[in-house]
Amino acid sequence: MRHLISPLDFSVEELDKLMDLANDIEATPEKYAHACAGKTLATLFYEPSTRTRLSHEAAMYNLGGNVLGFSSANSSSAAKGESVSDTLRMISCYADICAMRHPKEGAATVACKHSGIPVINAGDGGHQHPTQTLADLLTIRSLKGHLDNMTIGLCGDLKFGRTVHSLIHALVRYPGIRFVLISPPELKVPDYIKENVLDANHIPYRETTNLDDAMEELDILYMTRVQRERFFNEEDYIRMKDCYILDQEKMKLAKPNMFVLHPLPRVNEISVEVDDDPRAAYFKQAQYGVYVRMALIMTLLEVEKPC
Repeated sequence: MRHLISPLDFSVEELDKLMDLANDIEATPEKYAHACAGKTLATLFYEPSTRTRLSHEAAMYNLGGNVLGFSSANSSSAAKGESVSDTLRMISCYADICAMRHPKEGAATVACKHSGIPVINAGDGGHQHPTQTLADLLTIRSLKGHLDNMTIGLCGDLKFGRTVHSLIHALVRYPGIRFVLISPPELKVPDYIKENVLDANHIPYRETTNLDDAMEELDILYMTRVQRERFFNEEDYIRMKDCYILDQEKMKLAKPNMFVLHPLPRVNEISVEVDDDPRAAYFKQAQYGVYVRMALIMTLLEVEKPC
């Protein structure tokens, strides 16, 4: 039995196989309409979510399976004090696979130690968000045709952004990757990621506070919102929430084949005028998220690929 807690739980070769399956699902979805018939996905969301929860549910329904779960800690026995480990032991009696989001870092690791079914980490605090990373990788590969030899710009909240942390972990395994880290000083990539991931793997990167200066060198720009829920001080959030706004003027500085990604939801960091730019790929990215989660569910359940 396998779990997905970190993007590193799958080798590069396994990721390629997973993405190949996702592309086949995209091309012939009808072939997979009953691939998980009789299987049930439990969605345990202790934190609010729109895309991640609904895309997991859509993925299972698209595979012909069933879904049960909760969308808030307040609507579960967590409100009564039930532990994650007890919840997972109980859910293992009801479902075949579980997707869990939790506000505490490491909660998914605890969950998989006590689970009798595969666990998908759907986000644990500011730590990891591996299924979003799978969607990001599939999007980049589908649009660019490869995952190596690129300059990736990461912009916004790089301190608390779990999507950023997971994407860095995943991309350093591909040759020729370079990062431009664009953030205010208070929201820089944590030192442990720079030291243990970037420096340890000899990945070139530079840090800057200026988005305009970075635009022309980027192959991918990964925008993120400044996350209000990660701030203890409302004044700090208000001061930094609009520090970067991508608009058409900035897009004029970018390469014609550069693509903009965003894990969503956005607030103000991408102007709506950018939505019509053919390089805006964040809504495609959300669709790819469904395909790759379908592929992931099939892989963890060891479901045979339909003929």
